[in-house]
Amino acid sequence: MKAYLVLEDGSIFEGQALGAEGHTLGELVFNTGMTGYQEVLTDPSYAGQIVLMTYPLVGNYGLNAEDHESRRVQVAGFVVREACENPSNWRARRTLHDYLAEHQVIGIEGVDTRAITRRVRQHGVMMATLTTDESPEEALHRLQTSPRYDEHDFVYSVTTAQPYKWGYDGMEPMEASDERYRHRVVILDCGVKWNIPRRLASLGVRSVIVPATTPADQILAIRPDGILISPGPGDPARLTPIVETVRALIGKLPIAGICLGHQLLCIAMGAKTHKLKFGHRGCNHPVKNLLTGQVTITSHNHGYAVIPESLEGTGLEVTHIQLNDGTVEGVRHTELKLMTLQYHPESAPGPWDSRPFFNEFVRLL
Repeated sequence: MKAYLVLEDGSIFEGQALGAEGHTLGELVFNTGMTGYQEVLTDPSYAGQIVLMTYPLVGNYGLNAEDHESRRVQVAGFVVREACENPSNWRARRTLHDYLAEHQVIGIEGVDTRAITRRVRQHGVMMATLTTDESPEEALHRLQTSPRYDEHDFVYSVTTAQPYKWGYDGMEPMEASDERYRHRVVILDCGVKWNIPRRLASLGVRSVIVPATTPADQILAIRPDGILISPGPGDPARLTPIVETVRALIGKLPIAGICLGHQLLCIAMGAKTHKLKFGHRGCNHPVKNLLTGQVTITSHNHGYAVIPESLEGTGLEVTHIQLNDGTVEGVRHTELKLMTLQYHPESAPGPWDSRPFFNEFVRLL
């Protein structure tokens, strides 16, 4: 079946349908990772976005029931050059096509992903639509009359509806005992990836994951040893209620932020953010630790960043920068026991260079 990818600038790319049929729209972004497509598909930070994988062959090791990063597929659509029809891996249970169809996700293959990536790099991220049931002209008209990505607060659609715990055995109910754990940490779920509580559990830390709408007093009533603000989708400047919650928590307990959590903590301290031209998404981004001089290869997924000049007067110290473009990738405040990373220390698969972040957070506890 034919499928079309239509961009808001009028560009049309014809390919073959992949996964479900119908139409969808979202902000078109690209990811440069060679592996990790299942983690990408289930990462809540991609809510509302059509993700293009720059690596030409996707799906070659199949998909399974163990590598999810959330409860469901989160992307609005999926774009690949070639989808592997015969995956080869002992853990594989689904092909990419079957997996997308099962989860009602519309995709496309057989398009020139290099040309599309170059267009996004030149002009910046843009709205796009995938369709199997319309003409390109009909799809473009629908796209031009639809709300834009920046007009949605996707955090509220991806956050958990009810609190739950995570420990040695994975997800557990709230009544599960905490006796076997060194510390208890509340994760404010703005779009948490499950490998964050997995990494904490590996260090003997019990995680209590709560909805993003949870007030500060309810979080403190859990009596945690620390708080972690999770990654998530969308524009942090739109999340004023969550920023107020974060501001009320700063200084009460050790607190850490990852990706969107980093941005929310900086905003709560008085800084500002801006939208990057095409964002950082992939597993090969070099970051320098300004405290040690060490350069690490890191996993990224963010379209917004903290404005460096806006950190003046906040008391925050920049600890990490992106070596490709100088983006602020981490800050700290020693007196308030606050630490952040813009990139993903929980990345899986991907580089493990930044995993010591979790050890540092536990020491802060």
